[in-house]
Amino acid sequence: MIRSYIALGSNLDQPKQQVLTAIQTIAATPDCHIIAQSRLYGSIAIGPGTQGNYVNAVIAIDTSLNAHNLLTTLQAIEARHHRQRNIRWAARTLDLDLLLYGRENIHTSDLIIPHPRMFDRDFVLRPLADIAPAELLRRYLGENANVGYSDNDNLWVLESDDKAITN
Repeated sequence: MIRSYIALGSNLDQPKQQVLTAIQTIAATPDCHIIAQSRLYGSIAIGPGTQGNYVNAVIAIDTSLNAHNLLTTLQAIEARHHRQRNIRWAARTLDLDLLLYGRENIHTSDLIIPHPRMFDRDFVLRPLADIAPAELLRRYLGENANVGYSDNDNLWVLESDDKAITN
């Protein structure tokens, strides 16, 4: 089994429910076992036009799927949530990004691991910091990385009593 981290985001059609349903779907997927789930975060949308706020989370799974099959599985879940891919950074019902796949570095035409923009996005790093071991974060962010986050104008915990779930 390979430990993988997946970012989830939505800002259309009941975003919180979209994210929670996607987590349940991934949990029910053969060859995938959820290990941990971050708290749910709200974030300001970036992208074209006026968009609603996002709901974001990160989960850790153990999977026996190879990276490309896991990506295909995630894209099929997005499609079931009516994900449209016509405009880059447009509002979306569901976005599932494969962030890390074990310790592998993958660079193909359809998959780059680690995810190329994850280190620039607080809405990915903060939920990842909820559940990822500190040594994993230091591996990618450096020994002196500050992974202590607090709510700000662009990112906040949706519910103050929400806790990350780790096994």
